[in-house]
Amino acid sequence: VQFAESGGAVVQTGGSLRLSCAASELTFKDWVIGWFRQAPGKEREFVAAIGWSGVNTYYGDSVKGRFTISRDNAKNTVYLQMSILKPEDTAVYYCARLKNAYVVGSRYLDTRDYDVWGRGTQVTVSS
Repeated sequence: VQFAESGGAVVQTGGSLRLSCAASELTFKDWVIGWFRQAPGKEREFVAAIGWSGVNTYYGDSVKGRFTISRDNAKNTVYLQMSILKPEDTAVYYCARLKNAYVVGSRYLDTRDYDVWGRGTQVTVSS
């Protein structure tokens, strides 16, 4: 199993960007996928997650109302649409697969809940 993130770029404050996370496995449609980010000197932070059907979505408090997660199972791809970007959104963004087939309680917020990670894509928001 491999993930490949793409779409990272340098963007101005208030701008938008869409990240993609492509998976190499046909069983992708059975997985819960999450996005995390990590800024220099900080811990990896939960951003968003999406259930296998795309109906159930979950967001971190800092991105609610600005970011939207979605998926296209036919393309084995999860997207993160980011809007109203702020300098504090600057980070490397990673996608990952949840260990469990379903979200149970809050067991999707921690990096330890995920078992396969991509290499990340850099997002820089200039002020």
